Amino acid sequence: MTLPDERYRAVVQTQKFLLEILSTPRVPKTIKDGARYCLRHYPSESDMIRAAENAPHIFQQRMEDVTRMFKKYEEKKNEQA
Repeated sequence: MTLPDERYRAVVQTQKFLLEILSTPRVPKTIKDGARYCLRHYPSESDMIRAAENAPHIFQQRMEDVTRMFKKYEEKKNEQA
């Protein structure tokens, strides 16, 4: 079960990780080339903000604790059905 804010955070953290690979010395060129290729069309911060605004059920920057609790409850309930 992945919640919208977890999905959003995964995309942002993956971008940071790929950028870190590019700036780390002694990483093989093939790995750096792969990271650069992945980042070529990677969503920007503004893309992610728009995605969160237009599809909050898929991406959210942050979920309120109560909303998170209800989402988890609903998903568990659906898994048991």
